[in-house]
Order: sequence, then C-alpha cells, then structure tokens
Amino acid sequence: MLKKYKIPLLTIFAVLFIDQYIKIFIKLHYPLGEVTRVAGNWFILHFTENPGMAFGLEFGGDYGKLILSVFRIIASVAGIWYVIYIVKKGEHWGFILSVSLILAGAIGNILDSAFYGMLFSESDEFNKSVWMPEGGGYAGFLHGRVVDMFYFPIYNGHFPGWFPFWGGEEFQFFRPIFNFADSSISTGVGLILLFQKKFTARKTEVQDEETNLNTTNSETNPFTAS
Repeated sequence: MLKKYKIPLLTIFAVLFIDQYIKIFIKLHYPLGEVTRVAGNWFILHFTENPGMAFGLEFGGDYGKLILSVFRIIASVAGIWYVIYIVKKGEHWGFILSVSLILAGAIGNILDSAFYGMLFSESDEFNKSVWMPEGGGYAGFLHGRVVDMFYFPIYNGHFPGWFPFWGGEEFQFFRPIFNFADSSISTGVGLILLFQKKFTARKTEVQDEETNLNTTNSETNPFTAS
C-alpha cells in the first residue's frame, strides 16, 4: 500500500530532516545576525529570523502572523490530500516529486512557526539560543519565527541611469535570505514550470491507454454490444 507513496514519503522526510537539522544547528550555534562566508562574497550563512512569509517578507504583525500560520496549516492539509489524489491518479512521477517538494517546504516552515517559539529561548546579537529554556520559550504556539540563513549576493552593482524608477540606485542579486524549505518550494515550482508539457503528456498517455483498454473490452465482450 505504502509502496506507491514512496516518492512523496521519501521526499518529504528528506526535506524536513535536512531543513530542520540546518535550522536547529544555526539556532543553537549562531547569535542573531552572525555571518559566515562559506565561499567568498557570494555564498554566505547569515542567521536571521523571519516573522512572516518566505524569503524574509513580513505580513501584518502578530495577527497577520497568526493568520499566515493558520493558512499554512490549511494549505498543507490540502497539499497532503492533493498528493494522495495525484498518486492514485497515476500522475507522472516528476509531477508527484515536484508537488511533494512544495508540500515539504511548506511543512518545514510551519514547524518553525508552530513550535520554535516554545522550544527555544530568544536569539539576539550577543547570545545563542537555548533549547527548552527553564523559563519557557520566546513565544507561544503558532507565533514562532522562521529561521533563515542562506544568502547569495552574487552580484552587486547599480541600475543604469536610464532605467525607469530605479535608475542609478544600488542593485544586488540575490538579496533575499532564505532557508532549505524555501528552496524546496522554489525547486518544486520551477520543475513544474519547466516540465509541465512532459508531465501533461504522461497524463494524456495514461488516459489514452485507459480509453483503448475500455474500447477493447467493449468490442470483445458480447454483453456490452448494443
């Protein structure tokens, strides 16, 4: 029974394990704002905490945070149902993998929002966080902050003077700081966009095979003749 769900189960487990391992390691070993240059000036670990959406975006204070957390949970439940649905429908394995990556990333960030506030002490520029502090965590259920750390300022420059609105202003690619869960979501979306035709072609082939099989059965079964 579980064999046909091997792709989504392995994908979700792997993404969640890697994502949470990195976040917990950063949380326990880095003060807030700590910077480590992994590869020159273009691959940097920069510990930040995001109270809002992906890639460092924020949304509406405490109430916005609660609404966003509840929405994430509802969306993840819907995502689990959808993965079960597409597996049963026999969709292309690549499409199942892509949706599983998106779902795993969403769940990874939900875990931060739901539990990190209760499990860790407050992080600041001078102190590393503590696991399960005696006085309790820094926030309640669903009010935790998402841990971000990957920073890729690959290019720094300025917009040309003729560029509309931002002419002459500083430009940096890639500015947002993100985590492994965010990259899993982006990878899943990217795969769907890149290979949409291939995934759809597989679905069409399956439907044609089912149609041909039904037609053959109807022609060979005398009780189905009109």
